Amino acid sequence: MFYSGTKIHCIYLKIIFEDKAILEDKYKSLQKIIRELGKVVVAYSGGVDSTFLLKAAVDTLGKENVLACISAGVAEPSNILANANKLAEHIGATLEVIDTDELSDPNFSANKADRCFHCKSHLCKELLDIAKERGFDSVIFGTNFDDLDDFRPGNRAMKVFGIRSPLAEAQLTKDEIRQLSRQLELPTSDQPASPCLASRISYGLDITEQRLKQIDEAESFLRSLGFVEFRVRHHDNVARIEVNPRDIEKVTTEPLRSRIIGKIKSLGFKFVTVDLEGFRSGSLNEPLTEEQKRKSL
Repeated sequence: MFYSGTKIHCIYLKIIFEDKAILEDKYKSLQKIIRELGKVVVAYSGGVDSTFLLKAAVDTLGKENVLACISAGVAEPSNILANANKLAEHIGATLEVIDTDELSDPNFSANKADRCFHCKSHLCKELLDIAKERGFDSVIFGTNFDDLDDFRPGNRAMKVFGIRSPLAEAQLTKDEIRQLSRQLELPTSDQPASPCLASRISYGLDITEQRLKQIDEAESFLRSLGFVEFRVRHHDNVARIEVNPRDIEKVTTEPLRSRIIGKIKSLGFKFVTVDLEGFRSGSLNEPLTEEQKRKSL
């Protein structure tokens, strides 16, 4: 079957308008959910999802009914806090910095497949205490609809503590959140994800402050070289660099290659490798068996 150029254009416009209507309905659903929650404490990270959730909460409830809380522990990338402060100010939200001290928990530092459950549990407890002390009704996280199908043991912690995820409840996907963020003129709309530094350490290797700092300094260096989407994975003596596939040639070509090797080895790594598969979120989960995943969820 063949369509004329005019008919194809009409079909294309119809799809655009339908997608826009779906997006508007989901945003209205999100606002309804937030409104029903009353005064909220937002678990804030400065990332795409939590920034969008914070903006939606402030716009829906008013800034006096919203408190953003961000963890500033050693497991958080050092570049996050200053940027998160600017974003909260841009949105008009009150921001409070907390330290969940997850390294004091041997269940977290042991770095098994359920590590994120223990980390998120600490955060849940801290935020629930803050909500109770300050007279807030609910604690909310920026988990999106796509996250529900991913291997995320932290989601179990939210269920255990009865914490809500309005973005997931409104069935907003990551791509839709980015679209809505652009409409709201949020500077995070195209920002790459930046999960906690512990997610870079291979399972079974103890999480220590030294290892977290090694990763943070290595990634800060790559960021200073202009790389945007990347990870430095910690395999004890080995640093495994993941970059966007189109950047692999750049990272392995002189003189940049020698600068990267020199810097990363100066941080205590004995070997520096580049992953030929390139950057992919959650690559350290790839060796986990389905049974290991089930036990952690």
